[in-house]
Amino acid sequence: MAENAGMTSADRIADLRGAALLDALERLDPLSPEAHALDVNELDLDPGDLRKDDFRRLLKALLRLAERAPAFDLSKVEPARFASLVASASRAQLESVVADRSLRERVLDEIFARMGAHIRPDRARDLHAVVHWRLSGGTGEGGFDRYETAIAHGACTVSRELKGRPRVTITIAPADFFRLVTHQATPAVLFVTGRIKVKGDLAFAAGLIGFFDLPHPV
Repeated sequence: MAENAGMTSADRIADLRGAALLDALERLDPLSPEAHALDVNELDLDPGDLRKDDFRRLLKALLRLAERAPAFDLSKVEPARFASLVASASRAQLESVVADRSLRERVLDEIFARMGAHIRPDRARDLHAVVHWRLSGGTGEGGFDRYETAIAHGACTVSRELKGRPRVTITIAPADFFRLVTHQATPAVLFVTGRIKVKGDLAFAAGLIGFFDLPHPV
């Protein structure tokens, strides 16, 4: 009892996991002292403890809190923890996430932003290439969400506007894209199984992920 007596409400939330943690986050007032005392990287965010739709609810709860408590923003999740969060989610959980339009855009935007931050200058120093990504199931032209990654001078810029002439255009479902960027699948395996379509320089596309230092799940 004495040990628990010294715990704050934030400490108690940080000790929760699974459905109990989800319920606490959904009830949490983003303006409360508890919300501002929590660190998203200290929460036990394990999709394996959640049902299919609960993972979607968890991400929406974090985004709701982030509107008033920026520490909950997905951009604040450490790279390896974010990779683990995505990699450990089941395909059904990921499909539930991408079925929610606003959540789909937020998660895709976050992943592409991290790609821009994790380019490997040593490998991409002499590379000049534009990649167009088409994520199926979107609301854009032809039913795709589209992103452009432009690599030049060892840097990578990301845009929702397709401005450059692509060296390669990659078409992929969001759930498979998540698996690709978290090292759960390789371009070769996705290509052979028909889960990724490539137009343009196939050899470049096969080695594209190697130009990025994408974190491995912990």
